[in-house]
Amino acid sequence: MRLLPGILFRYIFRQAAGAMLMIMMSLTGVVWIALALKQLNLVTSQGQDTWLLVRMTLLGLPNLMALIAPIALLVATIHVLNRLNGDSELIVTSAGGGTIWTIVKPLLALALLVSFAVSMVNHFAMPWSLKLLRSYIVQVRTDLISQVIQPGRFSNPETNLTFHIRDRDFAGTLLGLVMHDARDEKVVSTYLAERGHIVKQDGTGYLLMEKGHILRRPRTGEAVQTIVFESYAVDLDRFEAKEQISEAKPRERYFHELVSPAADDIIAQRQPGLLRAELHERFSSPFYPFAFVLIAVAFIGHARTTRQNRVQAIVVAFVVATGARLVGLAGTNVVALQASAIWVVYAIPLGAAMLAVGLMMSRSRLKPPSRLALIVSEIGSGLVEAAQRVLPRGARPHGSG
Repeated sequence: MRLLPGILFRYIFRQAAGAMLMIMMSLTGVVWIALALKQLNLVTSQGQDTWLLVRMTLLGLPNLMALIAPIALLVATIHVLNRLNGDSELIVTSAGGGTIWTIVKPLLALALLVSFAVSMVNHFAMPWSLKLLRSYIVQVRTDLISQVIQPGRFSNPETNLTFHIRDRDFAGTLLGLVMHDARDEKVVSTYLAERGHIVKQDGTGYLLMEKGHILRRPRTGEAVQTIVFESYAVDLDRFEAKEQISEAKPRERYFHELVSPAADDIIAQRQPGLLRAELHERFSSPFYPFAFVLIAVAFIGHARTTRQNRVQAIVVAFVVATGARLVGLAGTNVVALQASAIWVVYAIPLGAAMLAVGLMMSRSRLKPPSRLALIVSEIGSGLVEAAQRVLPRGARPHGSG
């Protein structure tokens, strides 16, 4: 009697989708906790509220979804195939006339959904979230003085940078401002001002100081320079320990920004390969869900008896799939250096998928246990039944019923 393909399709799809969602939630939770711990200093040392911490860490998740989702699909596929094999459901499918493609179709349908989701994240969700995250970073910088700097206290937002204010009024004006910046290897600067204000312009924060002077002491031992000013603005980006690039990073850009950057774009002028690599990474990554499913089925999708060792096949499938993804990431770095290597980022997932299909076609039908295994199993069952008839009920072995 032939199995109903629709019922089996829905059954496998439901099992794989449920397992994938659980794995996705677990991986996402672990990643979110790691991001939250990394940004915990926003609350503990920079005076930001907890809700801002949550928003910033959540906005960092879409950047990792293109990697997390295919890996979750791979683990879910391996789990479902191993369980189907352990429960002899693959053997039943084979006995009912099913082929290896009977198992592959629902998994490929799930891979199609994952691939679509990865594409949407790559082209829309990730640039949007990273742009918004960038605006929050600017907000943290501008709030650095107004929230962290407390009257009468010396604050050190980073090494060799010290702030002090005498007081702060209800409008947020900083009174009696002192800023000592010793981060420059050539000169040490000390800013003193009667008042200071935080000003935001074009997405950048500035510290506007009024009526003060600057003391600059060269580290070479030369005389101290004194500069008197009525108004002086300091870019708050200078409070970052690392140099910041005003242009959006490749992952923060939408498709049209990668294809047609502005004429004065610094990254496009100095490192155009980064934009090229990001563009082709977004188009090639949706192929990996299909490759992962086919690799898992090629190694684990064939029926095995419970006495056969399936651990080796599971490990090989996972190593081959994750290895292909790591090679793909390395290929993206090569594309950033050389435009002629663009084909590599597409050849890796497509080549892995084709090799997996070739391995599957070599065993196109799910193989049930060998005749010898069935004979041994029948002999064992007969011996158990004979022992149950001969032995008294109280003398039967524990667990024999």
